Amino acid sequence: MDKGRKPVAKKDARSAAKEDSRKSAKSSKAKSPKGGASKDKTASIKPNPDGENFSAGEFVQGTQEELSKVIWPTRQQLISESAAVILMVSLSATIIYLVDNLFGWASRQIF
Repeated sequence: MDKGRKPVAKKDARSAAKEDSRKSAKSSKAKSPKGGASKDKTASIKPNPDGENFSAGEFVQGTQEELSKVIWPTRQQLISESAAVILMVSLSATIIYLVDNLFGWASRQIF
């Protein structure tokens, strides 16, 4: 087994081939002298190379699979992190308000 490649698990041949083509495209961009900028502006607008149409069912299934991989916070984590965000936003707003008033007072003293 090649050291640079990981074994392909739970992928069919088509998705493995797509991944290999993406890796080779990335490596060819890295070797180009101008930072990988392509002269072909239509490269990102190409139609689906497999000729397949959009399937809403496959989209929903893929979305459910990705959402199942998300690690959701516990209620305690949600509460404590929300409190930290509210505290930091309030503190930042207060500091901005005080600095604004300080500069306003200083400008009134000078002018």
